[in-house]
Amino acid sequence: SSEVLEAIENVIQGVLQSLAQKKAPVLTVANRRDWRNIEFKDSVGLQMIPGCTTKQIRSDCPQSARRFALMLKILSMIYKMVQSNTYATKRDIYYSDTQLFSSQSVVDEIINDISCMLKIPRRSLHVLSTTKGFVAGNLCYTEEDGTKVNCTCSATVFTVPSNVQGIKNLTSHAKFILIVEKDATFQRLLDDDFFSKVSPCIMITGRGVPDLNTRLLVRKLWDSFQIPIFTLMDADPHGVEIMCVYKYGSASMSFEAHHLTVPSVKWFGLLPSDLERLNICKDALIPFTKQDENKLASILKRPYIACQPLWKKELEIMAASKLKAEIQVLTCLSSDFLSRVYLPNKLQFGGWL
Repeated sequence: SSEVLEAIENVIQGVLQSLAQKKAPVLTVANRRDWRNIEFKDSVGLQMIPGCTTKQIRSDCPQSARRFALMLKILSMIYKMVQSNTYATKRDIYYSDTQLFSSQSVVDEIINDISCMLKIPRRSLHVLSTTKGFVAGNLCYTEEDGTKVNCTCSATVFTVPSNVQGIKNLTSHAKFILIVEKDATFQRLLDDDFFSKVSPCIMITGRGVPDLNTRLLVRKLWDSFQIPIFTLMDADPHGVEIMCVYKYGSASMSFEAHHLTVPSVKWFGLLPSDLERLNICKDALIPFTKQDENKLASILKRPYIACQPLWKKELEIMAASKLKAEIQVLTCLSSDFLSRVYLPNKLQFGGWL
């Protein structure tokens, strides 16, 4: 905490020095979303380069003066929380003055900028994310406040903890971890009792693009158990993008890659080649939109695709067909095809990338 307080004091000292010299204060932050500032490392994923380009948030410029003020406001809130050892969610910060902040996304962006500027993980800033992910299956752990969580004994889902770093005493007999893109598929596998029928496993869903806590939990489970991690995604560019976030991270959070990415993640399904192999009727597939085409073209250019020739082949199949499919497309073969045939066969005979 003293490190965080000192880092914030240094920023404020810089502002005061500028004012004393009758200069307009400026905050300097890294260009987090600029791909030129990001390098790909096989063992880590996407990470920010040391000498990355920066942008200035000036107090004397109409375009950035408001953002400058909001950054100082949130820095002061973080300072008080660290001093008093209290925590707040990003949502709490937004609702402390909705008129001032205008939207939740403004708060989210500023907190990430502050974390990157101070080079301090968000958790150490005493700012918690609101969790949306779920976990179920063969897993027990103790939360920071001493609450014991046992996911193993029923088909109940548990919300991913809001303080993943604080959980301890993790135990599991799981043979693998299955990350499921969508909540509907996750619930279906729970209803079919998949995680105990085939082989003990842990199931996680970020319910779409994963939030920070879901990514932190996947990383914590990998560090704790070192068991295979498979992803079950829709066969579309959006599903591939989500899988890449778990495996390689995102451009905007590349400054925290070491805590978030799990480069051992495997693409389990739904593979574009599976659609042909299983003779899925073309009428059951969905034509690409322009947005899908652009998203896929963007993914194919990313640095990590070059070291994944089998992934590239699958993406090229998708690009050539200009068709996509949701996991639910397997129900056209039979209602329980996913849990009874598709997943058990792949686990037994391989077929993931």
